[in-house]
Amino acid sequence: MINVGIIGSTGYAGSELVRLLSNHRHVCIKSVCSKSYAGNMYKNVYPNFNPSDLVCEADDMEKLAKECDVIFLALPHGEASRRVNADILDKCRIIDLGADFRLQNIDVYESWYCEHYSKDILKEAVYGLCEINREKIKGRRIIGNPGCYTTCSILSLYPLVKEGLIEPDSIIIDAKSGVSGAGRGLSAANLFCEVNESVKAYKIASHRHTPEIEEQLSYACGREITISFTPHLIPMNRGILATCYASLTSDADYDRLREAYEKYYGNEYFIRIMDKGVFPETRWVKNSNFFDVGFTVDKRTNRVIAVGAIDNLFKGAAGQAVQNMNILFGFDEKEGIGFIPPFPV
Repeated sequence: MINVGIIGSTGYAGSELVRLLSNHRHVCIKSVCSKSYAGNMYKNVYPNFNPSDLVCEADDMEKLAKECDVIFLALPHGEASRRVNADILDKCRIIDLGADFRLQNIDVYESWYCEHYSKDILKEAVYGLCEINREKIKGRRIIGNPGCYTTCSILSLYPLVKEGLIEPDSIIIDAKSGVSGAGRGLSAANLFCEVNESVKAYKIASHRHTPEIEEQLSYACGREITISFTPHLIPMNRGILATCYASLTSDADYDRLREAYEKYYGNEYFIRIMDKGVFPETRWVKNSNFFDVGFTVDKRTNRVIAVGAIDNLFKGAAGQAVQNMNILFGFDEKEGIGFIPPFPV
């Protein structure tokens, strides 16, 4: 058994973490921390946890580091880099669901987010996209858990970029997310009447997941690349669908592209490559850690169109964080998250 703590446990991603870790055979939840709800029973914040006896606590990073084998952070950007330091890492491992340890280029991070306060330990962090960086994750002390849009977008395109089958600078990603991706905080833009019966693009040419996608696909490509990324908000609770377009570098057909996906994902439990002519739907991955991908070749334009789908709170956040923990501690990677999603939902 390992002891875990969750800081930021009452946000949507935090509550999903508590739910998954509560059913993990090798985990003892030592503490659930919440700035807003300290002193409250967790089941009073989220009644679906009844009859849990967990109580929200004010977070004390130093205390948690002494008591826990791993601490999950589900905090706004800038908070993790303020709190995590070398002394903390000497005591426990950190899995950060925020943005602070995802980008290795500090200048890029600070241009898109804010000042980074842990520059001395940033080089220790590994990007926790499990199916791509599994070997790098093993043995590390700090994991930057990928963002939701980025997980879906990168996994949709990685084999094609890695194999040189597409022109990287031609990539266009049109992605759509359920409203839970905006978090649990109050915002007029996310009220039911503002979201229902409507679809809208937002943060056009300025979404903070853009540099994350670019950095990781640049590693795959072997050079820096620039993409076009446009997110949309749709009136559903959870899920992401990313439709990705790119120009082919040759006249590669469907079978050649299929070979590339099978090469990198053929043995991955959590990645499901759709049959020819079948394209993912968010309802097929809802409440699961699966990533589904389908693709086709548009011969008329010599482009590939790849469509990926995930649950933004699961594979896009808490589920992937648990998957990272399983890799770090040598557990079965599917432990606590390997179940088939329910249907209908």
